[in-house]
Amino acid sequence: MILVVGATGQLGGLIAKRLLAAGRTVRALAREASAWQGLQAAGAQIAIGDLKQRATLDAACSGVDVVITTANSALRGGADNTQTVDIDGNRNLIDAARSAGVKQFIFVSAFGVTVDSPVPLFQAKARTEEYLRASGMPYTILAADGFMDVWFPMIVIGPVLDGRPVTIIGEGRRKHSLIAADDVASFAIAAIGHSAAMSRHLPLGGPEAVSWRDVVAGFERRLGREIAVVSLATGQPLPGLPDIVAGLMAGLDSYDSVIEMADTAGTFGVQQTTVDQFLAGVLNQKSATRA
Repeated sequence: MILVVGATGQLGGLIAKRLLAAGRTVRALAREASAWQGLQAAGAQIAIGDLKQRATLDAACSGVDVVITTANSALRGGADNTQTVDIDGNRNLIDAARSAGVKQFIFVSAFGVTVDSPVPLFQAKARTEEYLRASGMPYTILAADGFMDVWFPMIVIGPVLDGRPVTIIGEGRRKHSLIAADDVASFAIAAIGHSAAMSRHLPLGGPEAVSWRDVVAGFERRLGREIAVVSLATGQPLPGLPDIVAGLMAGLDSYDSVIEMADTAGTFGVQQTTVDQFLAGVLNQKSATRA
């Protein structure tokens, strides 16, 4: 039995649906008001619960061999925040899994997180990594770099298709190993029971490190035209985006995150998505929608 926590979200949903399609027995933790009906129709057992409520997690973990969690508070609000969900909630889940005798706990974290990070979510992920390591449970930490699925539409694809310039912070020449969410799902599934994943921290990135200028150039080649780029100084807001995005963009302009993935991809048998393939997929999807 595999428990997927965060299964009503994008990444967790990918993982749960692909496991079900492969004939695996899946239980999905979901809150009563979330959209879990499609997962149930696909064959998942639904455990109604909440990371903030330990008793519901004990029930959800009962009889489970593997826990995969992608849940976080990034798109929530109110009572759901980094303290209640990403710190306390993850500790509740780890404690419940340990009590239930779970054989492997797979935690989707982020690349380069530290307990003194200026980003509260990254602080919380680093603390969860520490707590998981100290739990005594076999674990796998998937430390993923930024998701193409989040960053590319927000910074490049959306503005261009809306007829606006691409706006970045700084020069946009720092290199980052951005990764497709589908690839992260592939690694999470491949890690189940894999000896190379047991009690390991695995940095995950795409097959190539790219800068914002590289992404824009790739989209220009696909569109056959030039794209206007506006560069803002650190501290300036990005039009139409939350302040936290401008802060993260400023951070990305201060360092490189280059992750060599050939060995890891080979070990786990994952054929990774290139930037060009991702951009082509987005344009094909847009064309199909318009048709």
